[in-house]
Amino acid sequence: MPKLQISGKGQSVPCEGILFDKDGTLLHFLTLWGGWAEYVLDSMEKQLAMMGAGFTSPREQVLGTKHDAKGQICGYDVTGPLAMGTVEETTGMLAWQLYAAGMPWNEAITQVKQMTKNAMYEIRRSKPAFPMTGLEQFLTKCTQASVKLAVVTSDDTAAAMEHIEWLGLSSFFTAIIGRDQVRNGKPHPDMAEMACRLLGIKPEEAVVVGDSNADMQMGKQAGAALAVGLCDNIEDAAHLIDADVVISDYNELEVYR
Repeated sequence: MPKLQISGKGQSVPCEGILFDKDGTLLHFLTLWGGWAEYVLDSMEKQLAMMGAGFTSPREQVLGTKHDAKGQICGYDVTGPLAMGTVEETTGMLAWQLYAAGMPWNEAITQVKQMTKNAMYEIRRSKPAFPMTGLEQFLTKCTQASVKLAVVTSDDTAAAMEHIEWLGLSSFFTAIIGRDQVRNGKPHPDMAEMACRLLGIKPEEAVVVGDSNADMQMGKQAGAALAVGLCDNIEDAAHLIDADVVISDYNELEVYR
C-alpha cells in the first residue's frame, strides 16, 4: 500500500487516496474569490443605495473580508462565510441585506443570484486560478505511486470542475464532489464518504487535505487516516484545531510505496 509522509513531522500513514478541498487548498483563494467578492459587494452597495439603505453591518463583515486603506479587499477571514460558506448560505446572507432594506424575500434571492452570476462572468474573463506551491509536482508523485485523488468542496460541482480545468489539473482527479451532490456539507462526513466510494477505497485508507477546520472535522467524522491542514503561515494556523498535522505547502508531503 502507498504511504504518505509529512517531512519533519514524524508522520507516515498508509494512504490509498487523498481528498482535497479546493479553494485555499488547490488554488490560491484570494486571487479567485477576492475579485468576485469585490464585485458582489459593490453591486449590493449600489442596490441598497438606490433603496435609501446601506449594509446592516460594516462592509467587511458581510462576507468576512479584509480591506486596505483604499477599501479594496486585501485578505479574508479564514473562519468567515466567504471562506467556508456554501453557495446557498452565501445567497441567503446577501439576500438578507436586501430584505432588511425592504425588498421582498423572493425578489432579494433573485437579485442576489443575478449579482453573483454577473460576478462570476467577470471572473471567467480572466480565469484567475493559480495552484498552491508544490501542488502539481505532488499530484504527479501521487499518480506515479497509484494514489487515487478526489476533490471535496463546498462550491457547486460544475464551478469546481471549471476552476480545476483553469488550473490544468483535471486529469489528476478521479472524482470532483461539490456541495450539491450530498445532503450535508462540511463538517459532516458525507462528501468524504462519497469520494471514498467513488475511489473504491475505505475512509480509513484516505487522507484529507484542507485549509479550514471544517475540512479537518469532515475527515475526522469520516474516519480518515489523517487530517492535514494547509496554511502558508503556520503562525496563523490556530483555526485548524482539529488537524492532525499542519503544513505550509505541498513540498512537505511525500508519497511512496
